[in-house]
Amino acid sequence: MRVGRSSRTSLIGSGYYYLRKKLGFLGVISHETSSPKYSSSTTPLVHPKPYGLWRFKATLAQTQLANFNNDVVDDQGLDFPGGRVTFTSDLTFISESSDKRVPCFRVLDDNGEPITHNYVQQVTEDLAIKMYSNMVKLETMDTMFYEAQRQGRISFYLTTTGEEATNIASAAALSPDDVILPQYRESGVLMWRGFTLQEFANQCFGNKADYGKGRQMPIHYGSNKHNFITISSPIATQLPQAVGVAYSLKMDKKDACVVTFFGDGASSEGDCHASLNFAAVMEAPVVFICRNNGWAISTPIEEQFRSDGIVVRGQAYGIRSIRVDGNDALAVYTAVQKAREMAITEQRPMLVEVLSYRVGHHSTSDDSTKYRAVDEIESWKMGRNPLSIFRKWIERNGWWSDKDESELRSSLKKQVIEAIQVAEKTEKPSVAELFKDVYDHSPINLKEQEKLLRETMRRHPQDYPSDVRI
Repeated sequence: MRVGRSSRTSLIGSGYYYLRKKLGFLGVISHETSSPKYSSSTTPLVHPKPYGLWRFKATLAQTQLANFNNDVVDDQGLDFPGGRVTFTSDLTFISESSDKRVPCFRVLDDNGEPITHNYVQQVTEDLAIKMYSNMVKLETMDTMFYEAQRQGRISFYLTTTGEEATNIASAAALSPDDVILPQYRESGVLMWRGFTLQEFANQCFGNKADYGKGRQMPIHYGSNKHNFITISSPIATQLPQAVGVAYSLKMDKKDACVVTFFGDGASSEGDCHASLNFAAVMEAPVVFICRNNGWAISTPIEEQFRSDGIVVRGQAYGIRSIRVDGNDALAVYTAVQKAREMAITEQRPMLVEVLSYRVGHHSTSDDSTKYRAVDEIESWKMGRNPLSIFRKWIERNGWWSDKDESELRSSLKKQVIEAIQVAEKTEKPSVAELFKDVYDHSPINLKEQEKLLRETMRRHPQDYPSDVRI
């Protein structure tokens, strides 16, 4: 049935009125809903008169007035949506960048020495040992899976070398109820949540125990059990999805948030900008964690943007943000834990830029020595290794020893080898699995494709894996 323009207008109008009456304007708090609870340190809310919406003072541009203090007429201004704007006769443009770069939060120096004791006590001995053990576990798995790919045993792999602290420390700061939307270098987050070495191996080898039934390329993990949305290759597509998921948590009044990861390369995608604005406007409880590791495959950050990294974009979109030392596990843990707390209690988005360095190649399809100096890689690998920094701290506390290190690495190596051997021997999914889980009843064209594939495999067996059942 075709609906006329007047009818469509009526439907839209009535739908808008219903949503506003029930939820506020698309779920943003209105007069008819109760105000959320805020900590005493929270910036108070303001209520712009032109619209019946609550808005945080943090989203107003009042701090910019400091740059326009010449000839500002306080009693003259414009009541504009978002707050009052004063007039000035001073022709001044906002600078393209600040004279000083945004500082980077850290707790430990490169030798594992605390530069402040304000946050050290938050991490107990048991938590510290678990964090370090998982960092070593992640490093060991990456090393051996990478070697397995080089031996032709799996088709593809991608490591987190140099970013182990970003993975494990951020995961440790979250709740199991928080939903993770990863990019593709967050296997450590899933590992922390309980995904086993065998499950990692099954996915990379694409056997019948793989939850994706062998349909995805290696390292595209996912787990409903662990609230870890399956990784997909397209860059930045997870970001707008994350805001949508976070908004659903907001509507359901869940005591949880969404955490989504992305790289500096993904920050150049339109989806990133749209997502930051979307999250700010809808006040969604989502924590954006940007892994600024200096390189988007072969593109250095200075060829991507002229701004001071990613952290400054937060203020532009009305989002609180912080820059953190990604090689300092304590700093990452502290910052993400606080960001999560504010995202949930204040129902707002947060942006965390983690400065690290991608020590490994982008993936097994890349040779990073073609576009960056080997000396540069080695200086980061040896001088600012996140595992070494954290190990020095726990050793200094008397929580770790050389014996503990030797036993852990020996045990993990055996576990990874066993996981690879089991995954390699496990039967592959049958051809039939390629055509399932999309339609309730397969259409004729799909049945024809399946039949043709089977015939082709029987006709040319040398071109297909012998361990895949026809």
